[in-house]
Amino acid sequence: MGAAGASADVLVVGASHRSSAAATRDRLFMEDAANRAFLAALSRAGLGQAALWSTCARTEVLAVDAGPAAAAIAALLADRAGMAEAELAAELYVKRGEEAVRHLFRVASALDSPVIGETGIAGQIRDGHALAQAAGMSGAGLDAVLDAAFAAARRVRNETAVGRGPASMAAAARRLARDVHGDLAGCAGLMLIGGDTGELIADHILASGLGGLTVAARLPARAEAAARRRGCHHAPLEALPELLARSDVVVSAFGTGRHVLTAALVGAALRARRRKPMVVFDAAVPGDVAPDVDALDDAFVYGLADLERIAESGLAGRGDAAADAEAIIDRELARHMREAGPPWCPGGDGRRARFEAARAEILARHRGATAEEATRRLVDRLLETLPPDGLDRAAASGAGPEEER
Repeated sequence: MGAAGASADVLVVGASHRSSAAATRDRLFMEDAANRAFLAALSRAGLGQAALWSTCARTEVLAVDAGPAAAAIAALLADRAGMAEAELAAELYVKRGEEAVRHLFRVASALDSPVIGETGIAGQIRDGHALAQAAGMSGAGLDAVLDAAFAAARRVRNETAVGRGPASMAAAARRLARDVHGDLAGCAGLMLIGGDTGELIADHILASGLGGLTVAARLPARAEAAARRRGCHHAPLEALPELLARSDVVVSAFGTGRHVLTAALVGAALRARRRKPMVVFDAAVPGDVAPDVDALDDAFVYGLADLERIAESGLAGRGDAAADAEAIIDRELARHMREAGPPWCPGGDGRRARFEAARAEILARHRGATAEEATRRLVDRLLETLPPDGLDRAAASGAGPEEER
């Protein structure tokens, strides 16, 4: 693949909140050390350029020049999850070519997140790219398609309101916590991680002077990694009753499809707290908090819809912003496809670089040639690089080199 990163050579294999159960995503989750080991396994499987990112919502492998590598990637993911390949296959997606590039652009722009506009995913993809570079698994093709994805994400962030929704919700949560508890310096927080919006809310509250924060997760390694990034404590999920009893602010973002915080559990914690108020932010999709928790005295429960209303950013407005963002993705995808290689030059192997190389070779080998002879030889050389039906497809589509200028 050339510097432009031909879309036909792009492959994405992964599992996300749209395709797989939370338990499967937990099994696939990788910290940096596991990420590096997985990259080494991809290299042994014959992949030269690949990166991966593993978050609460997804684990994905991006590869270029991968050929028939989808099966090898799926097998390695199944091994990571401790599942049979056939069992995991039902929860995986495989995207190739333009579909893979579009998917990458949407993921980097937080349009495929559980909550549209979550701010963390682009940074996580950047971290995955950096690990690939450090492992010697990057190259011109991978760099090009990721650079194009980051450019699309920047445009979405700067030109639409998509990214402002979650930030506004986090600011609203911070105000609500202060309304209930006043100065947060003497308060303890609990973050049940599982989504970027939940982490964003907890980080806003932590930055407001929260006295302390404890992190718990379904997967202990994920809790440990999140706590290490914030310089705070982590605890096993089995200690949830005790953790709730000493928590003034709780942010829950598991999104497993079942209620993690029930009225019985929260009620027992409130009794142990001697009715000291507890603010609970349910940042999960679907929600973690049972509806009857809100009926408990001294429990102040706010879901994402509540935070949106307080932030004056309704669902309709976010939908409009998402539509604007999708239009940007369409334009950036079209731009990338042109730069990667149009239909009249399949594979897009870095058009300008190849053409310049051919021109330099002709001039070097035929130094005394007239302009007419040199250009004739150059045309002959360039025609040799096209597949037999390349010009026929270009003529049928009406595309040609002059349209690409």
